[in-house]
Amino acid sequence: MDERSEQHDPNDTAASLQVFWDERLTSYDFGPEHPMNPVRVDLTMALARELGVFDAPGVSVEGFEPAGDDLLRLVHDQAYIDAVRAGRPDPARGLGLADNPVFPGMHDATALVAGATVAAARAVWNGTAAHAANVAGGLHHAMRGAASGFCVYNDPAIAIAWLLEQGARKVAYVDVDVHHGDGVQAAFYDDPRVLTISLHETPRTLFPGTGLPQETGAGSAVGTAVNVALPPGTDDKHWLRAFDAVVPPLLREFAPEVLLTQQGCDSHELDPLAHLSLSVDGQRAAYRALHRLAHETAGGRWILVGGGGYELVHVVPRAWTHLLAEAAERPIPPETPTPQAWREYVRERTGARAPERMTDGSEPEVWTWASGYDPANPVDRAVLATRKAIFPEHGLDPLQ
Repeated sequence: MDERSEQHDPNDTAASLQVFWDERLTSYDFGPEHPMNPVRVDLTMALARELGVFDAPGVSVEGFEPAGDDLLRLVHDQAYIDAVRAGRPDPARGLGLADNPVFPGMHDATALVAGATVAAARAVWNGTAAHAANVAGGLHHAMRGAASGFCVYNDPAIAIAWLLEQGARKVAYVDVDVHHGDGVQAAFYDDPRVLTISLHETPRTLFPGTGLPQETGAGSAVGTAVNVALPPGTDDKHWLRAFDAVVPPLLREFAPEVLLTQQGCDSHELDPLAHLSLSVDGQRAAYRALHRLAHETAGGRWILVGGGGYELVHVVPRAWTHLLAEAAERPIPPETPTPQAWREYVRERTGARAPERMTDGSEPEVWTWASGYDPANPVDRAVLATRKAIFPEHGLDPLQ
């Protein structure tokens, strides 16, 4: 059945934002020495709660069911699902390697993550919410038959596949994680109904080693896989210029029915695993731009998930609290102090000193692509490579 048949206008009586959360989402835990510590999502939810994000009109925190095998099979092989459920090392399927050590309850934990993202997709598709979020989601590296890059089941891809099953004709996926969104790209590489856009550090210097501009899709889907490979050291000003040059024109031309975005915040200058130089303020500007584009190009239907981010105290909680507040239509002024109760909770949970304000003290400069191409600028060269590879497939001029 096409569940869209029951949909109503999200600007009518629908909640502005539904956040799908369960404390059990923190059971997605590879162990205390692993970079992907679930404390980051716990601290995010605690900060958003203390700042009143969930008290805003039209915002609710909702429960959900874990994804069953029927949903997981939309993207993953049953043999792989069975291997995850068995809970034993299986190097051929990426299980038990350093990035993805096996832990007790791995299948249940990651099926819960997938269930939350599908619940967010269902809320937006059915019109019960204009926007819906799962900050514990965004596991974009998982492949059809293997775990990869801290990701076991690919929740964004599963949610997109679910939307297509319901009858969605066009879904756009924008990934701003510092790592290439390779698993989502792979899932839809030959499907013209799905536009995947990934802005990431160049694969020449960072995992997973894919995401060059020449990866553009296959068959009738050529032009629907879009990759912006940015040089190490890219800062707010240049990252936002790259975004402006690629994402808005392609979303406007593609005109998706639903926009799903992955907001990995490991592009921050403090992230220990990567080499870009964004601030929380630059990331906040990206969230604002994505929100506007959801309304402009997708009728306001916006599904948002977390992703990477390995500076657990200073970056992830503030970045994703700004994300949730933006989606709630109640953006947080950057100079806002972090609540004392939250700082104390940070100390209790991590022993670290929490940041005192919701800003890094940066005011990202607006530098649009319309100002003209600079061949001496390595970011501009990276952007032009993407535009040349993709824009003609959409009838757009790569030089304009």
